[in-house]
Amino acid sequence: MFKPAHRFWICVPLYLAATAVADDLRNYPAARRSDHTDTYHGVTVPDPYRWLETDVRESDEVAAWIQEQNAVTQAYLEGIPERPAIAARLEELWDFEKYSSPVRKGNRLFYFKNEGLQNQSVLYTSDSLDADPQVLVDPNTWSDDGTVALAGIEISDDGEYVAYGVAEAGSDWQTWHILHTETAEKLDDEVQWVKFSSVSWTKDATGFYYSRYDAPEPGEEFQTVNLNQKVFYHARDTDQAEDRLVYERPDHPDWGFDAEVTHDGNWLVLTVWKGTDDKYRVVVKDLENADAKFVDAIDHFKNQYSLVGNDGSRMFFVTDLDAPRRRLVALDVSSPATAQVREIIPEKDETLTGVRLINHQFVALYLKHAVTQARIHDLNGQLIRDVEFPAIGTAAGFEGTPTDDATFYLFSSFSVPPSIYRYDMRTGESQLVRRADVAFDPDAYEARQIFYTSRDGTRVPMFLVHRKGLPLDGSAATLLYGYGGFNVPLTPRFSVSRLAWMEMGGLFAMPNLRGGGEYGEKWHRAGTKQNKQNVFDDFISAAQWLIDNGYTSPEKLAIQGASNGGLLVGAVMTQRPDLFGACLPAVGVMDMLRFHNFTAGRFWVDDYGSAEDPEEFRALFAYSPYHNIRPGVHYPATLITTADTDDRVVPAHSFKFAAALQHAQAGPAPILIRIETRAGHGAGKPTTKVIEEIADQWAFLVRNLDMTLAAP
Repeated sequence: MFKPAHRFWICVPLYLAATAVADDLRNYPAARRSDHTDTYHGVTVPDPYRWLETDVRESDEVAAWIQEQNAVTQAYLEGIPERPAIAARLEELWDFEKYSSPVRKGNRLFYFKNEGLQNQSVLYTSDSLDADPQVLVDPNTWSDDGTVALAGIEISDDGEYVAYGVAEAGSDWQTWHILHTETAEKLDDEVQWVKFSSVSWTKDATGFYYSRYDAPEPGEEFQTVNLNQKVFYHARDTDQAEDRLVYERPDHPDWGFDAEVTHDGNWLVLTVWKGTDDKYRVVVKDLENADAKFVDAIDHFKNQYSLVGNDGSRMFFVTDLDAPRRRLVALDVSSPATAQVREIIPEKDETLTGVRLINHQFVALYLKHAVTQARIHDLNGQLIRDVEFPAIGTAAGFEGTPTDDATFYLFSSFSVPPSIYRYDMRTGESQLVRRADVAFDPDAYEARQIFYTSRDGTRVPMFLVHRKGLPLDGSAATLLYGYGGFNVPLTPRFSVSRLAWMEMGGLFAMPNLRGGGEYGEKWHRAGTKQNKQNVFDDFISAAQWLIDNGYTSPEKLAIQGASNGGLLVGAVMTQRPDLFGACLPAVGVMDMLRFHNFTAGRFWVDDYGSAEDPEEFRALFAYSPYHNIRPGVHYPATLITTADTDDRVVPAHSFKFAAALQHAQAGPAPILIRIETRAGHGAGKPTTKVIEEIADQWAFLVRNLDMTLAAP
């Protein structure tokens, strides 16, 4: 809710008949039910599993329940004969070199590379793409199991220093360090308790700005609400205790700050946020004037103002001011009291997702029906050219500075593996630099986009991807994946796990639900707060379309989503348990009345609303997955996944949902929960753990969708 020459398919022993009927597992580990209740605006709400909210590190009872649940789940999954072959094929597919899009700083290129099955990608630098690379940061040396991960990097403008964040066991907490690029030597600097913050170097690389919270009380690191973020300046080669407090707002403990030094080094820009909405205040300081104070350039949270770059005191922002699909504007911050917003690139039919300032030109990135488009404009906003991509898909990257004459981008689609291109900003030429060598035949798959009608008549797009020749007679095992929230778009990208699913004979479907960012702010708002049911209706309508049009049937249809998508799965399976054969909710927000009481949960009020508001409470209570489980219902086969160190969506959401669902289940379908150890919300999860989890999920679907797996 801050973000890898082809050969034909290889036959493996996976393709055997699956067990036809799932085991009856109604004797689950005992979960104590208490008589605890809460009263919201006159409504008494039972919460019998409140005790499962206690951090596992602080409760023997919770720890015992986790151990017993994992034992049951593991025994079930290990009993699926196809699982070892699924895992083996996933590992084979995963084993290809993965590169990030390079970034140039000074005279050096910086990029990440994973040899194939390394638990964590490694940061390299080189003088050019043809030169021998030098290892800078290898997180694989930090732990035996790969659970200590690189959480972020920031490279000084001259390329001489790299600041990098380290996160342990998937936690959002980060500790930042510095290394010298030439020697790859780590300095003594250590900056702790950083969360939801990047860092930004000064122009001379003598230090950086960052934001952090006060150290939490012992035992409260993974549950306490995060408040009172502050901006500090850290001078290189000094102790954190000497860091200078730059900015704080104790009168607004819910505000957070992202500090950025402009490319010319002359301005410090603070983007002020208070939730997940792209609605920002902007505070600036003239770094050339030692006596300058912070000045409010934007003094309200009414609109998005995302900094793109500057030309002296004229700063460029992407905004939704009078433009739901966004536009680029300029604002002179030297006199914000009298400054006027001047339009540079007007709003278009497509959704503007971001702008880069490279070679004194703007690279404007758009989505058209969730597919990437890119256009080059001059500093006055005049269109120079469109960027030509090799297919319909997703492009990312385009990093650089106003003085760079070239940049790099990474392109992929459902059946197009990641490909890195160098783009010449002067000529508009794209040159292929690297293409991932994945062990599959991309020509064996087809993808298309359809549009269906949701419950209220809204037209919603959906991607369908599968092997060519797949019989579409209602018998296809189908995986329907969704998110629908926080202005996040789902775009066509390459995924090894989805490729494996399609190799097995499955169809993959991905609708672009309301609440996401595919069509701008109106589309987003149509799936938030009291409108959140629209998201669930869109997803249910997608499922119904697949059934009505002969692609699949309820017993062959699985749904999947993570985080806000986990909430999506939990909500629709409790509303329409008859519509699905299997459900995979991952790290989901399941208790919609209490989510704001833990860690980052308070930020999500922007999208969800809060139970503290009477009207919003009624909407939340109406769909909250945990509160809408009913005894005596035949719920679909469900494999819930979470992790013990998830301090984004605390695992108590999944714990309570699993306990309540197991208690209520009237049918024979299994209700299982898989609780990963030393892992968090997903970022930084080692490759071994990722493959194991996906193998478990796909094996679970094979068994519970009664799949007859495809022949080679």
